[in-house]
Amino acid sequence: MTEGIPQQACRCLLGAALIMTMAFSLPISSRAVTLETCIKSALENNPGIQAGITRINEAKYMIKQAESAYYPRLYLSGAYSMTDNPPEAFMMSLNQKDLNIAKPGFDPNDPDHTDNMRLSVGLKYRIYDGGIKSIHVQMAKESKQLRELGLRAVQNELIHQVTRGYYGVLQAQSFVAVQEESVKSLEESLRVATARFNAGSAVKTDVLNLEVKLAQAREDAIRAKNGVRLAIASLNTAIGSDLILSDSLPVPAREEIREKPERLDFSLIENRAELKATHTLSNIKEQSYEKVSREDRPTMSAFGSYDFDSGDFSEFEDSYLMGVMAEWEIFDGYQQRNKARVAKAEWQTAKKESLKARNDLRLDLHQAYLKAMDAWERLEVSEKSIESAREALRITSELYKQGVAEISVLLTAQVGLTTQKTRSVAAYYDYLTALSNYDRARGLGVERYK
Repeated sequence: MTEGIPQQACRCLLGAALIMTMAFSLPISSRAVTLETCIKSALENNPGIQAGITRINEAKYMIKQAESAYYPRLYLSGAYSMTDNPPEAFMMSLNQKDLNIAKPGFDPNDPDHTDNMRLSVGLKYRIYDGGIKSIHVQMAKESKQLRELGLRAVQNELIHQVTRGYYGVLQAQSFVAVQEESVKSLEESLRVATARFNAGSAVKTDVLNLEVKLAQAREDAIRAKNGVRLAIASLNTAIGSDLILSDSLPVPAREEIREKPERLDFSLIENRAELKATHTLSNIKEQSYEKVSREDRPTMSAFGSYDFDSGDFSEFEDSYLMGVMAEWEIFDGYQQRNKARVAKAEWQTAKKESLKARNDLRLDLHQAYLKAMDAWERLEVSEKSIESAREALRITSELYKQGVAEISVLLTAQVGLTTQKTRSVAAYYDYLTALSNYDRARGLGVERYK
């Protein structure tokens, strides 16, 4: 006995290890996938989210591009030229420091063919532009913020879509369970009717009516199973990958819901990224107007170059040039004035669109709240009526077995229970979906999954 105990313990440990190994080696598709897993996967894999992230990265480079205006421009150039044009040839010889007026046969009006190879290093820098550089940088930063808000809006909507799809799958699976339970109940009623018919206490039409009803129930069960497949396909589309398979979402135990939707608070629309985006867009349009208004101001630039000239590609003579240049376009045919008017009109339009967005989001929040309350009230009614329908079917079945109730009454009770169960399932998941939609309308979806 003392030797058997350790051996038995070893066998138990080996068995437990084997079970754990098998459990962890199961593919992920054979385990129940939670709603949180679906949402996190969608936030990583959905093409719309990935596109939004790419647009934000693009905006980061736009900021760097705008900031590059604060740096000087440095350039290198090289050119070879040949001429017998008197002024050009004279200047080439001067740059090469090879001009000799005392040279015999020198004739500035009829020079020989003159070659010149010039290498230059140049520098340009805009000293003053009326503040346009800083406006460009600020607009680029606002554009990045606008894209971030756009991504947040997509994420908020996507979370609701995935949540709705997830509950849609569970609802479809619950419909299958209701229909299968209805099939079993009808099979039992058919068995009783057949037994009564064989005993001579029931008519043939009772059996036939139940057979027809059973066939309809089986057909409804097939439709319900196909509904599960469609719901899974819809959910996977929202996620952006085939995360969900037919065995990944077992129907959970239905929990009792006691809490009503939170009270309506219109100030919560300030959380909506869509509203913040309209404010940001209005700011961008305002800055665009400010930029255009400054484009008619004078500008000042510094420039310089260091040059090397040679006529025989062997010895180069150096020289430099530097200076400051100011420019001011006094008249452009009123082009700049009209351009500023267009920019101002676009700014005013953006401000009006922001007000319209606020009203639309306020309506969206109000509708989401009313839908959540409607689903809550239907849920309360359905939970009370299902018990009555179940009791009615039980009593009617007993009466039919005793030959007191007609088959039509039994079928009515059966249909009534199935209908109430279906409505109860629909009301339950409709309420959960409505709560998700209410969170979306309040802009709270993203906050809960950060």
